[in-house]
Amino acid sequence: MSQPMHFVPVNEFRARAKTVVANPDLQKSLRGAMDFLQAKRQAQFPDDQALQRLRTLGEQIRQYSLSRLPDLLLQLEAKLQTNGIQVHWASTPEEANRIFIGIAQQHGARSVIKGKSMVSEEVELNHALQAIGIDALESDMGEYIVQLAGEKPSHIIMPAIHKTKVEIAELFAECIPGVDYTDSVDALIQIGRKVLREKFACADIGVSGVNVMVAETGTLCLVENEGNGRMSTTVPRVHVAITGIEKVVEKLEHLPPLLSLLTRSATGQAITTYVNMISSPRQPDELDGPEEVHLILLDNGRTQAYADDQLRSTLQCIRCGACMNHCPVYTRVGGHAYGTTYPGPIGKIISPHLLGLDATYGLATASTLCGACAEVCPVKIPIPDLLIRLRTEAYTNPATASEAVRGAGSAYSSVAMALWHAWSATYRYPKLYRLFTWCASRFRVLTPKKQGGWTVNHQAMTPAARRFRDQFKR
Repeated sequence: MSQPMHFVPVNEFRARAKTVVANPDLQKSLRGAMDFLQAKRQAQFPDDQALQRLRTLGEQIRQYSLSRLPDLLLQLEAKLQTNGIQVHWASTPEEANRIFIGIAQQHGARSVIKGKSMVSEEVELNHALQAIGIDALESDMGEYIVQLAGEKPSHIIMPAIHKTKVEIAELFAECIPGVDYTDSVDALIQIGRKVLREKFACADIGVSGVNVMVAETGTLCLVENEGNGRMSTTVPRVHVAITGIEKVVEKLEHLPPLLSLLTRSATGQAITTYVNMISSPRQPDELDGPEEVHLILLDNGRTQAYADDQLRSTLQCIRCGACMNHCPVYTRVGGHAYGTTYPGPIGKIISPHLLGLDATYGLATASTLCGACAEVCPVKIPIPDLLIRLRTEAYTNPATASEAVRGAGSAYSSVAMALWHAWSATYRYPKLYRLFTWCASRFRVLTPKKQGGWTVNHQAMTPAARRFRDQFKR
């Protein structure tokens, strides 16, 4: 069982980042993985003009869908219910877990098999089920590995990207009965699949995420490569899907552009191995499929982002992970350093809505604002602009802070603001500026040796012995 979401406090980001940067093996693993993913994505988009047209189309589809979100959700609910799928609404993670537990208890479930689902990680479903004695097993190979290790996913697409082949081999030999050590990748995959296949047959409930929901047809679309998603949604008698409210589009024709962008941006594939389209429980003339299908729609701060015209673009995300793969910060520190379910650039702008800005404002500053994330985002989310907005919200005086983000003003410091006002006044008034520079040059020996974060990696800044204007006069 993996640790809870807050197993690493967010306010310890810097300390954890230093530890990762000092680990040469982890640095090599991260760098190799990111280079590999960047190259695969680039190979899928040889024509930049075609890519930009597709990105613009993806952006427009997501913005149009969000502009009609309340109506589309009601349309989706009505269509799903007509198709025989039961719809549940959850405002908080606790409510989502209560709904799921209610379904599980109704069916007397003792075991759950899970396809890959970041929203289930977000609500910490595994821990809620464990607390009442229900076993929850991850069927995605990466998720299965981190579950065995008692860790959280470090990447939204490749959960075990931080693990080396040797570490996985040692983990399997230690945790799976009757398994001997082997570092053969094929053998390790077969070992994992053998264990999981046995669990599919006896699981009472199958759990999945949802990549896209189609309102006009009442369709839940799930893409994956391993087949575990299809097994999780067809073999158990009951299928429960859980996803965020923002994943809806209006028409089926809106789906192909998004899937094309998602798969090529995420894993460098033209299309994933499996594209699952779920519209109803098993029909009388069908040989497989669940007898009962449920959909849990989670808010958890998403309506907060939706209410603000600028922050709404956060909800355009299709969870491809491209921003992580190209981020110079994530590439160095990995996913666990963030201490949140969603790491990397997208996590920095999503987490404040899920957890509050008071718990996550430090993440907004963990960025170079280089813009690489925005350049590769398949739906053109302006991540750097949103980071600047969140920084502004965090450092705003709580007395005057807006209600756009929960926890606004958490990083405010009256001392820091007084220093900024003094600095601003110094540059605003020429006489004051000249007085300041005169004093700085004459009393340069009094310059502090420690200058905040600057002197962590740089030599302390010291004023010149003679001002430029004094040298110019000579």
